Parts: sequence; C-alpha cells; structure tokens
Amino acid sequence: MLCSVLIWVDNTVLSTALTTLADPVRGLGASPGELQWATGAYTLAFATLMFSAGAVGDRVGHRTVFAGGLVVFGGASLWAAYAGGAGQLIAARAAMGVGSALLTPAMLAILMWTFTGPARAAAVGVFSTSAGVGMAAGPVLAGFLLDHFWWGSVFLINVPVVALALVGLVVLVPNFRSSTRRPLDPAGMLLSIGGLVALAYGLIRAGQVAAWSRADVWGSIVVGLVLLGVFVLVELRVTVPSFDPRLLAQRAFGGGNAALGLLFFAVAAITFYNAFYLQGALGFSPTKAGLANIPTAVGALAGAPLGSRLVRRMSLRPVAVPALTVAALAMGGYGFLGLQTPLVWIEILLLIQGLSIGIVIGPVTAALISDLPLEQAGAGSAVTNTVRQTGSVIGIAVGGTIMSIAYRRAIEPSLAGVPGPVQDQARVSAEQARHVATAIDRPVLAQAADEAFVHAMHVGAGWIAVTALLGAVVLLVILPAAGKKKAEPDDETRGARADVEAAAR
Repeated sequence: MLCSVLIWVDNTVLSTALTTLADPVRGLGASPGELQWATGAYTLAFATLMFSAGAVGDRVGHRTVFAGGLVVFGGASLWAAYAGGAGQLIAARAAMGVGSALLTPAMLAILMWTFTGPARAAAVGVFSTSAGVGMAAGPVLAGFLLDHFWWGSVFLINVPVVALALVGLVVLVPNFRSSTRRPLDPAGMLLSIGGLVALAYGLIRAGQVAAWSRADVWGSIVVGLVLLGVFVLVELRVTVPSFDPRLLAQRAFGGGNAALGLLFFAVAAITFYNAFYLQGALGFSPTKAGLANIPTAVGALAGAPLGSRLVRRMSLRPVAVPALTVAALAMGGYGFLGLQTPLVWIEILLLIQGLSIGIVIGPVTAALISDLPLEQAGAGSAVTNTVRQTGSVIGIAVGGTIMSIAYRRAIEPSLAGVPGPVQDQARVSAEQARHVATAIDRPVLAQAADEAFVHAMHVGAGWIAVTALLGAVVLLVILPAAGKKKAEPDDETRGARADVEAAAR
C-alpha cells in the first residue's frame, strides 16, 4: 500500500510542478517539448517494461524484483531532485518509470500469493484505494513543497518513503516465485520501446519546429509506426507473448481497449493543459493549484463505485457510453475557460470530469478482463495496461504539440517591434514570455502571452474532446445493448473472477 500510494503521488506531483520547472528563475527554464518528455519518459518506460517485469519476478522472486524496483525508483528520485538541467530530469524520470514498472506487477503478485479466496478480492479492493489516496494527496503535497522549498523537493520526498518500504519488505515479505517460469521477451521489449520513442519524438518535435514537413518529424513518426508494426508481428510469432495482440482482434476486448486508450490520451493531454492554465495563466500558487485539483480526485473516487453499482442495475453500455460522453464534454469545456473565469466554475468542471472518468474506467476495465477465459486474464491485463499507458504517452505528445503550435501562431502578432532575442524567448512558451516581459518591464507582452495560451488551450480542448467522443462512439458500437445472462459459475470460478475484476479496478 505504501509503495502504491508513492507511485500514484509521483504520477500527480509532476503536473503541479510543470509551471515551476518552466520558469527560468525558480525552475529549469524547460521548454514545452522538454516538459512533454519529462512527463512522457516516465510513462513510456512504465508502459514498455511492465509486461516483462512480471516474468522476471516469476524467475527470480517477486520480492527481489520489488526491492530492485524500489532501489531504482529511490535512486532516480534523488537524481531528479538534483538534476542540473531538463535533459537530466528527463533521464531521471525515465529511470523512475523503470522502477515503477518493476514495482507494479510485483505488488499485485505478492498480494495474490499472500491472500486466497474472498480475502484476496478484499485485499486487492483495499489495495486499489491507494490510487485515490495518491491522486488526492499528490497535488496538495507538491503544492506545499513548491511553496516552501525548491522544485527538487517534490522528488526528494520519495527517498525516505523508499527507505522505509525497503525495511518493511525485508522484514515482512517472503520471496514468492512461480514454479512456472514465463519466457522473457527482449525482442518485443526493445521494439516497443524503440517504436514509442521514435513516434513520441516525431510528434513532440513537430511542436518544437511548428512544422510537419521536416524529415526529423515525419521520418521519426514513420520509423516509430514501422517498429510498432514489427513489434506486433514478432509478438504474433511468440508462443507465450508478453503482449498478446491476438486479444485485440476480439471485438469487445479490442474495441474496449481502443476506447480506454482514447480516454487516457484525452486525460493526459487535458491534465497537461490544466497545470499551465491554473499556475501560469491564472497565477495560482502551487498550493492553491493543488487544492483546486482535489475535485478531480474526489470525483474519480466517487465515480468508480458508483459506476460499478449502476452497471449491476442496468448494463455496461447505458452507463459507460453516456459517462464517457460527459467526460469528453467536460474536457471540451476547457474551451470556455478564460482569464476571468470564477474558480467555482472551474471546480465544477473538474468534479464532473473526474466523476465521469471514474464511472467509465473501472467497470469497462473489469468487464474486458472478466470476459476473457481465466487462463488469458494475465495476458489481457498486460495488454490493457500497455494500451492505457501508450494512450497517455501519445496524448502528452500530441496535446503538447497542438498547444505549442497554436500558442506560437497566437503570440506572433504581439511580437512586432520587440527585440529579436526577446521574440525568440517569447515564442518558446507563455512561461518564458512572462519572464522576459518582467525582465524588460513590458507587461503588455505578458498579457498577450496569457491570451495566446488561453487561445491555444481552447484549440487543444476541442481536439481532445473529439478524441474522447470517438472513444464513446467505439463503446457504443462494440458493447451489447443489454447484458446477456451467462451460465452461473461455480464457487472457485466466481472467486477467481472477483480477484480479476478487483485487480482490474
């Protein structure tokens, strides 16, 4: 529980620290592209290594892998806290993603080995509450640290927690390992990493150069897509693949994962925008911004059990499709936010967004996994988690690129008559423009940067809403109109399915 909360906290603190990291004085002066990589590098490493980490645990013991993950995560957190530049921070974040990828499968495996029967489902259910705790605590903790200490404190706080967890791990947890050793998949791992890195590089690079016609943009995108295609072909030839693309050929499972991938794409992109809107355009302190984001976590916490109850009363389709539609409209609602929008309207929008997303993710994920044969549940979980994380990586890349291009076009008319070096800095980001405007005492430029950012956010919010709506359309097409009655399972199967559904949630 301690380590799971730590991972969820770390997933949320960076979004609160983005504006500070972009500041040339208080942070690293990072560009939007560098911040996209700082966010995406973690998720990319997590997505591509997690489905292999479980197989390693089966071979050497899950406690061993867990301990290794903690050491990597703690060391990378220390590196990130004292990073001397954006490049070092990106590398440290990628290493933190490696640590999280080692931790996550080991945590669930240890729970499965420790508990049996109804206690197992209950333990996994309690364990899943760590997500809500981390989502709520992360932004507030990050805001407090940023207001009282330097930006690296949001990463340094991980180190003592890791040390405490290591002690507990050695004292309390046996080194469980499976008698059946799953094969490792180094080719698949390298191909998936290479493909996603090349694809993300091309998408982010497009925002940096504000052009899609350059060879380093479209060439990287093509290489990434080719490598991912080869990855799928390789996995199809493996007898026991870590990532089984055959499962995506099933109508409900493939379509449901496509919808979840589109949703996570939208969530990652809109969260990226939200950080710069609250602290940059509106000028909130990190603490105030962290508190302002609590409704999202509260909504997600309330939405998950509410969605499960509604699905039991009705069926999945009439619950998930409207909820995902509402989530899409809430994200599109960012297109109506401005520099003078009252905080209460922002809070209502965030609450609706979190509630509707919570209603969708848990029931849809549980339905996808529980509909698979039990012997395919592990492979299905790996596919679902990989698709979700990949959606997040691409969402950050595409969302940030749209924002960068729209911002540059909007700020350009305000740069007439401004010295050349100032123009170059102002084009990088609204944060850089505000800094240089203060340095040369030109408040009009800072105001123009705020307005250009809000325009860029409106443009991006429209595309994000369309993406999420596409996910709702996919669910509408692939989900049955009403739940069909199935044969009543025996006690053992019912308990196993309860475990799978709880883990999926």
